[in-house]
Amino acid sequence: MAHIIVTGNEKGGSGKSTTAMHLATALARMGHRVGALDLDLRQRSFGRYIENRLAHAAAKGLDLPGPDYRPLPQIDPASLAPGEQLADRQLAAALDSLHAESDFIVIDCPGSHTRLSQMAHALADTLVTPLNDSFVDFDLLARFDPTTGEVTGPSIYAEMVWQARQSRAQAGMKPIDWVVLRNRLGAQQMHNKRRVGKALGALSKRIGFRVVPGFGERVVFRELFPRGLTLLDLRDAAGEALNLSNIAARQELRALLASLRLPGVAVSV
Repeated sequence: MAHIIVTGNEKGGSGKSTTAMHLATALARMGHRVGALDLDLRQRSFGRYIENRLAHAAAKGLDLPGPDYRPLPQIDPASLAPGEQLADRQLAAALDSLHAESDFIVIDCPGSHTRLSQMAHALADTLVTPLNDSFVDFDLLARFDPTTGEVTGPSIYAEMVWQARQSRAQAGMKPIDWVVLRNRLGAQQMHNKRRVGKALGALSKRIGFRVVPGFGERVVFRELFPRGLTLLDLRDAAGEALNLSNIAARQELRALLASLRLPGVAVSV
């Protein structure tokens, strides 16, 4: 069975699709077979990113390693068993088609609570939650007292992850490795950044996730999307000289891959 990596966060703009694309492409460039699913049926940012990559490679005559992207299959509602939900059948069919041909399956979830997202979280071997480094986004994980900075309780999203963990335990599956990715970290050590870091550290022990540094705020990510390229493609596929910001971003990606501790993946940082 393929190892399932899910990028999930119920707030938009956290960098889920960018993270999913860089993880999927990096693993493919390392020689792993990677499947990809986009469960955001409305925006499809991850799916469009991959489609942009295929179009750019065809136009430029490039051989760009990448994931095997599959849209969710069409299912005749009349074929559903009594009580069976369409979303469950679609996701199960998509995963069945990818498992035998993949070492890893990367699933990008929408920035909202849906049945598909709930199912994907329960199936995740590794759950990556990109989080913008602010208390606005920290609220996704927990409620806190603004005066004392103390965590007062988990959020709805954290409770959904807990339920996913319970479902896996009842099914005899291994626990989810939940990784919270601190994205868009400022270059300077600001007071708010320290407060967020302290709160995340305390919360990680309470509800069980690992905190790792993610990507800094960089213009290059917005420039890569139309061509479907990632940081690892800049030198050989795009033929672009790497500036210091690009080099730092590539190092951030290598550090992320190493911190995920994926089976069969050796990364030197």
